Amino acid sequence: MATTGQNWNAAAYAANGRFVATLASPVVDLLAPQPGERILDVGCGDGALTEQIAAGGAQMKGIDSSLAMLEAARRRGLDVEQHSADALPYRAEFDAVFSNAALHWLSADRHPALLTSIHRALKPGGRFVAEMGGQGNIAAIRVALSAVFASHGIDTEEAAASYYPSPGVYRRLLEEAGFTITSIELIPRPTPLPNGMEAWLTTFRNGVLDRLSPEERQDALTETVRLLEPVLRDGDGNWVADYVRLRFSALA
Repeated sequence: MATTGQNWNAAAYAANGRFVATLASPVVDLLAPQPGERILDVGCGDGALTEQIAAGGAQMKGIDSSLAMLEAARRRGLDVEQHSADALPYRAEFDAVFSNAALHWLSADRHPALLTSIHRALKPGGRFVAEMGGQGNIAAIRVALSAVFASHGIDTEEAAASYYPSPGVYRRLLEEAGFTITSIELIPRPTPLPNGMEAWLTTFRNGVLDRLSPEERQDALTETVRLLEPVLRDGDGNWVADYVRLRFSALA
């Protein structure tokens, strides 16, 4: 049976996805980590941002579902564990839970359990600060992939199993899990892709691409890039992805 979701390659992510951590300053500022606080980083990936926050004196623990990413994080000397975000084993242990560019990799049906799990991990009054893909995120890229893969009988939205909610919908989910929202907003963030669209697709949509044979895969990549060129590539050859972020802060 074909799987859904994403398969992470730590080396490819380091080469093509470092902007994820580089552009995270606003959400880290919203977190405002303090020395000595215990903070859980949900979806820590290779630990680049976890390490940055820890340098300010916070006691960081990272969790991720990808063994490849966790191995990269451990090489940074970080305290990380493998868990699914919707089944965390922690109870009232953390002053804050943080997440950047990770929650959208869980399908919509898993978010009620995810938010309940995070709420349970926080101390009473603890804060949950996160940024994820929001409504309209990578819309052009998703439409192009859908068009190309339809001829192969593949629903790319189902295969990617991603979730990009609106502020109103996610506010309700947070409140149903017991959170009090202090801020929530949708932020368009056009994002330069210095290594181009094909590198982005092979890094962030390999779970979709891997459903095809190697020959079909390259043809699908080429056609997807061709469709996106008039929309996301400028006259100088620079690619910019149509990112939209959902950023929020809430109290347990």
